This record gives sequence, C-alpha cells and structure tokens, in this order.
Amino acid sequence: MNILIVEDDRQTASFIQKGLVEAGYVVDHAANGEDGLHLALTGNYDALIVDRMLPKRDGLSLIQHLRSTGMQTPVLILSALGEVDNRVDGLRAGGDDYLVKPYAFSELLARLQALLRRVQPQQEQTLLKVRDLEMDLLKRRVTRAGTLISLQPREFNLLEYFMRHAGQVVTRTMLLEKVWDYHFDPQTNVIDVHVSRLRSKVDKDFDVPLLHTIRGAGYLLHDPSV
Repeated sequence: MNILIVEDDRQTASFIQKGLVEAGYVVDHAANGEDGLHLALTGNYDALIVDRMLPKRDGLSLIQHLRSTGMQTPVLILSALGEVDNRVDGLRAGGDDYLVKPYAFSELLARLQALLRRVQPQQEQTLLKVRDLEMDLLKRRVTRAGTLISLQPREFNLLEYFMRHAGQVVTRTMLLEKVWDYHFDPQTNVIDVHVSRLRSKVDKDFDVPLLHTIRGAGYLLHDPSV
C-alpha cells in the first residue's frame, strides 16, 4: 500500500518512513503543505499522514482542500496540540484520526492499519450457512444436510434474506421492502404463502426446524443449538 507523509521535520519524517517501509508500505514524503497537497491530488495513496503545523499550507487547510474535491482517502493527523478542542478541529477539518506528539511508532502503525481496514472493501460473502442449511450464491444452489433443495427465484431471494439475517426477527414489512422491492399492506398473505412454501422445502423431512413464525412480529431463521 502507498502512504504519503506530509511532515516538515525531516528527522521525524525519516523515522516514520523507515518504520513504514519495514512494515511493508511504499512511502512518499513531502516537507511542506503545498507539496503535500500536490502529491495527494496527483498520486495514488491509500492513506495520508499529515502534520498539523506545516510551512506554506497548514495541515488542516490541506485536508479541507482534499475533502472539498471529494477525496475520501483516510488521513491520520499528527500534532503537538493535544487539547480536546484541537482534536475536534482536526476531525472536523476532515481528519479520520488524530495522534498527539510524542507518540510511539507502534501506536502510529496500529492507528494507520485501523484506518486502512475501514476503507478496504469487504470480501463479498458467497456462501451462507445456518446449521446444515447451505446456500452457494455463485452457483445459486441450496442444500440441507447434503440434499439439494430446488427453489424458485423468489424463494431463493427470500431464503437468502433470512440467512443473511439469521438469528434476527424479520418483519413482513422488511421482506416486502427488501425482497419484493415495493410497499403495500403488510397484512397481505403473499408473505405467509411464500414463507410456507419455503418452510416446506427447507424444514420438511428434517428433525430440526430452522424457519419459525414469531407471532405478532415476523419470522426467524436460526439454529436452535446456538
């Protein structure tokens, strides 16, 4: 991953850069706010580490300019100003975290890694499982205890929603909005009909029922052994 350090103290910048390189990052350095702004706008960085007090353009002004362009790259602010108001100003300017000097490099690295984790796209889950009920989203295949279950498209979408919310009560209104994509009287029996058909397929001939009706609330798909 590529990191940009904007820090006018060359000794501090060298210390941070050396530690990040050893941790496996590719690091660029700018010694003033104007150069830092130019690099941030023209480079491709996964995160920025910005000192608050900089020559030519201060760190908060730099961050505000980046945010005004729509840039969402996470920014860790470094500053000797550690009062609550100082930290609040930094976060309101668009910083994602604020680290007060002096600090240990291990903390800086941990905070940077936390910021990077937040923005990394989550791996799409393609296999859902509740007890012995499994759904392969790529193959659009459902099995229970190894037995293939044939579902209609609407039934498949309905079961997917239940499995993604396993252990939670799902209301009729939630199903109408998320599975049917429209709103109408939640008292209609279209939901009950589809759930009944689905239940006959995923629970029939199995000892442990997974799909339950919660009277007055909705439905619940869960593994009773958990």
